[in-house]
Amino acid sequence: MDAQGRGRADDIDPADQWVRNPDTGEYELRLPPSAPQSGVPKPRRGAPGGNAREGARTRPGPRRRAPEQPAPDTVPGPRRRRGAPEQPAPGRRRGRTKQKKGKAKKILLWTSGSLAFVLVATVGAGYLYLKHLEGNVTTKDVGDAAKDSFSKDEAFNILIIGTDKRTGKGNKGYGDKGSAGHADTNILLHVAEDRTNATALSIPRDLIADVPACPTIQPDGSTQVIPGSPNVRFNESLGQKGRDPGCTMRTVKEITGIAPDHFMMVDFNAVKTLTSAVGGVEVCVGKDVDDKDSHLKLSKGTHTVEGEQALAFVRTRHSFGNQGDLDRIKAQQQFLGSLARKMTSSDTLTNPVKLMDLAEAATKALTVDKGIGDGNTLKDVALELKKVPPKNITFVTVPVLDNPADGPVKKTVIVNKAKAPAVFDAINGDVSFTEVAKKKKAKKKEAESAAAARLEGSRSTAADIRVDIYNGGATGGSAQETLSWLQVNEGVLKSSQLGNAKEDVDKTTLEYAPDQADQARKLADIMGLPGSALKPGQSEKNAQGLPAMILTLGKDFKGAGVPLTAPTKAPEVDNKATAEKAECVT
Repeated sequence: MDAQGRGRADDIDPADQWVRNPDTGEYELRLPPSAPQSGVPKPRRGAPGGNAREGARTRPGPRRRAPEQPAPDTVPGPRRRRGAPEQPAPGRRRGRTKQKKGKAKKILLWTSGSLAFVLVATVGAGYLYLKHLEGNVTTKDVGDAAKDSFSKDEAFNILIIGTDKRTGKGNKGYGDKGSAGHADTNILLHVAEDRTNATALSIPRDLIADVPACPTIQPDGSTQVIPGSPNVRFNESLGQKGRDPGCTMRTVKEITGIAPDHFMMVDFNAVKTLTSAVGGVEVCVGKDVDDKDSHLKLSKGTHTVEGEQALAFVRTRHSFGNQGDLDRIKAQQQFLGSLARKMTSSDTLTNPVKLMDLAEAATKALTVDKGIGDGNTLKDVALELKKVPPKNITFVTVPVLDNPADGPVKKTVIVNKAKAPAVFDAINGDVSFTEVAKKKKAKKKEAESAAAARLEGSRSTAADIRVDIYNGGATGGSAQETLSWLQVNEGVLKSSQLGNAKEDVDKTTLEYAPDQADQARKLADIMGLPGSALKPGQSEKNAQGLPAMILTLGKDFKGAGVPLTAPTKAPEVDNKATAEKAECVT
């Protein structure tokens, strides 16, 4: 679909339809009044995009972003091509400097670097006609498995799910006939708080896991709880027994301790349409491949694949390595890195039609949770991703071992409990798997210094500590477990557990009044709490009417007696790859 088909006048350069709104600082698509759009609405100017931070306690209340103000009507119109008849330009400021920007520069303002992870970032490239693209995206309510908003100021985790559902033109020969769509390909994408790096954690579909009980929202709005299934393949966390993506998110949390904030789900069509939109991507095989199952046939060396052939490449496993899912994951990681490089190439970034095709392909393939389902939020996600350099996007796989229960023929794997926890802790602790130059943020350094200072000073005795314990997102029973451990093992006898907190929190916190600082430091020593967990402010009255600190066990809580100090360095992992480096798969 070319620019004329989208409603531009014949004499207007597509690149010159982009104008900068002086009030918002953003570039907008400006069409002449004489050429109305053909069924594609313009992006709204100044649409509110409030992103309340989730998980904060109600004291003193969540921080909210001020709503954006509508842009005035003085945004200049398009310029005409050299030699074209002059056309009226309503709203043009008199004396405006006619300095022409190149197409590449205008496109780069929207897309350069934002394609760090292909399925997410192409949404950013498609903000040319935001509301139209928003209509392409399917949303799914997964209840409290996902956050109801997106924060641009924090690290975030998005679970990318590729299903084997046989929907879409030409897909009847793939996957299982009649399948509701299992979690066939799974990548947990962690984006660092300072946006210097991202980690894509692949989760094997044949990993043996315990799928927890899962509340699912039914079409009539009611909730049905699907019973859990112990000791099954990970891919059964979706589709089986009516499980939705929220069940897969809960299973990831059960395995890794990392809570996905949002999900994005695609089917077979995503690979075919995205690769065709960019004119194919380069892959490399270290030997001749003729796979009868996936129908992939390639000679040794480098090839450009797209459409059906690209899908065959990412589905192939019997021709790589030990013919298992782990070797297929390596091929998929190579493919995604290559696709990301192609999408950030000048050939793509300077081609408006190609960018439009990418945006259409990506959004039509997507199903997302309600928290990121609107166009403004998808744009925010993409713009945050654009800050991550491709060289610092690391692909790793959950460390696993062959499942001893399989016998001689190994078909499934289990988590390697000796190596996996360090990987999970590094991601949870926002630690990069690549060497990056950390951004020097004065506020961040100031906060780190203030947190460290809270641990400096005198300590009370354990017997003097008064604390009320709440469960704010930790595993069920954690508050009682912690109470028993503190009283029996540590001598913190003036402690109580008061059930669930009003809201779940990501991080464990300890709130205390100024005159309880010595108690807070002592409890931090006992529990292994970092200085950032200590929150000076206020206490509450306990059952005896005496002031007590407030300990809220967050989603990061690992159990009584397990320290919560975060790792400072990522562990060494096997088969690590980056989006910047191309490697042949064998």
